[in-house]
Amino acid sequence: MTIYTIKPLGPDTWDDFARLIERQGNGSMGAPFCWCTNFHPPDPDDNRSSEGRRAYKEQLVSQGRAHAALVFDGDRAVGWCQYGSPEELPGIHHRKDYEAGLVTLPHYRLTCIYVDKAYRKRGVAAAALQGALDLIGNAGGGVVEGYPHDIPEGKEMSASFLYNLTRSVYEQAGFTYQRPKGKGNCVMTITVPPH
Repeated sequence: MTIYTIKPLGPDTWDDFARLIERQGNGSMGAPFCWCTNFHPPDPDDNRSSEGRRAYKEQLVSQGRAHAALVFDGDRAVGWCQYGSPEELPGIHHRKDYEAGLVTLPHYRLTCIYVDKAYRKRGVAAAALQGALDLIGNAGGGVVEGYPHDIPEGKEMSASFLYNLTRSVYEQAGFTYQRPKGKGNCVMTITVPPH
């Protein structure tokens, strides 16, 4: 089994993150088009081109307003789990359903988990999820929400559509099911202690 290392997304790992996105081509979850900006506040320059989204994401990273656990195989970034506060990541799918069952906002959200096409089904996604939880613990911990796909047993979904893994992967990481969210997704939570 491959041993992966986790590094936080930041100015010193930006180039690794950018190379990972650029390797994916246009057909993978919008990468490199989206640059994992869809859950952030809208770009004030409203530049929706791939180049504009890249510049916006890099700006957020340089300002400490974009967080992710980057998974490395050696010196190559092969996946990530984006996390942040609700203020940092206000965008959320199925908002009406989400808000209908909301009692209290979490301290953190996990909004996107992505794995290099060449590394899928090799444990990278689970490593990214755990890496994000570890980084959150290092930052003081708190209540963390994830929004995985809730796929009925016996059904399958293409990996290219799994932007936030499946309920079973979250359960294996210790998350508790809270409620459904939209068609085929759910809200799951875990309380991460400070490390």
